[in-house]
Amino acid sequence: MSAATQTKYEVVIGLEVHAQLKTKTKIFCSCPVNFGNDPNMNACPVCLGMPGVLPVLNKQVVAYAIKTGLALGCQIAKRCKFDRKQYFYPDLPKNYQISQYDEPICLNGSLDINGKRIAIQRIHMEEDAGKLVHAGSDRLHGSDYSLVDYNRTGTPLIEIVSMPDMRSAEEAREYAQTLRGILRYLDVCDGNLEEGSMRCDVNLSLRPIGSTTFGTRTETKNVNSFKSLVRAVESEIERQSEILDSGGRIVQETRLFDENTGKTFSMRSKEEAHDYRYFPEPDLVPLEISQAWIKEIKETVPELPHEKKTRYQEEYGLSLDDTKVLIDDKNMAEFYEAVVRLGANAKKAANWLIGPITAYLKENKTDIIDCCMTPKQLVDLLKALENGIVNDNTAKAEILEEILVNGTEVEEIINKKGLSQITDESALKTIVKEIIEQNPEQLKQLKEGKEKVRGFFVGQAMKKTNGKASPAIVNKLIDEFLKSS
Repeated sequence: MSAATQTKYEVVIGLEVHAQLKTKTKIFCSCPVNFGNDPNMNACPVCLGMPGVLPVLNKQVVAYAIKTGLALGCQIAKRCKFDRKQYFYPDLPKNYQISQYDEPICLNGSLDINGKRIAIQRIHMEEDAGKLVHAGSDRLHGSDYSLVDYNRTGTPLIEIVSMPDMRSAEEAREYAQTLRGILRYLDVCDGNLEEGSMRCDVNLSLRPIGSTTFGTRTETKNVNSFKSLVRAVESEIERQSEILDSGGRIVQETRLFDENTGKTFSMRSKEEAHDYRYFPEPDLVPLEISQAWIKEIKETVPELPHEKKTRYQEEYGLSLDDTKVLIDDKNMAEFYEAVVRLGANAKKAANWLIGPITAYLKENKTDIIDCCMTPKQLVDLLKALENGIVNDNTAKAEILEEILVNGTEVEEIINKKGLSQITDESALKTIVKEIIEQNPEQLKQLKEGKEKVRGFFVGQAMKKTNGKASPAIVNKLIDEFLKSS
């Protein structure tokens, strides 16, 4: 957003986040929910809206919606109902979507981002539509026909609707990332934006600085990455500000974001709610939700990311930045806590997980739970370092990957490769003396207080011992030579 736009307009953003629930079957039938299957393999007469079929509500969907609502501080409705949302599209075989309109399951929650409260208006349950695959080679439009895949039809969704409380692209990104973290901790959604299991609709408007009246908003549909969310918001801010600056009028409409151009473009004029002709779903009775069931579900809500963030700083003495990395992934956080419970130093364990272990995971595009290393093996490695059996370089270069890939025990690797540090001072003293005598210029610099040169001497000692010399003892011997010379 340009400086001129910042001083002239206030950005108003609300997000509608669609989260695909991690149930084994669809919301109204027994078809499996599996990503990546061949087209139309997971479809049945209920999915396809055949005459005479009846939906049967998946109880787990309701439980997951309640669990999410509780985590976000929502009021859970004692009574809610499903409605038919009428619209015609090739990937919606019934020509209506079963959703919730005026009586959703969750109301009035909130989410904190960096100390700011973002209100959540509602959470409702609904079924997903199918997927169109555009194909062919139309020279002008990119494709000349479309194929429809009904595998996704009937996949259970919750839609989490925020109030228009965000004021920048960065706040929108932070909100979406925080929400994904909560959904993943709850284990109700995998949060995989690339596969479409979490997508955002961005409602955005501009208003003059100081105004309390909302401007005309647009809705940018199905943004499926955090980077795209920021780009879509910035693009729409720029587009709307240019229209307003030229005296034009913003049209309320639905738009899409083009990844290639980085711009939004018009999809259709914005329908109002009454255009969908909602009416109560006649094939599903209203839900009566007992307090006993809500209490039972509440007991399954785990410690959430923001709670871990506070505890890690207070209990383990970690920095905010280190804490954010560890809690970003639930599996990593659980692994870290297991390591600390086994007696590892909290800060050193965090450094290894955040540093070389995370680097390995990113490079190999894998997860901590998919590696062969156990929490105990990391503890054993840290103990070997603490006890001076191996040095830091040897642990990272010779041992860590062997544990991650093959799950080999630390002691076995050390013995098999002969990696134990040389801690015999008399043996190392001869080596250090020889290095110092061979490098008088560097010795002079070190005596003059140029401490960086110390690394040269330590490096030479490591080279002569194939990396086995104890750096602590080498440094001690260097200090002794300096005092005696």
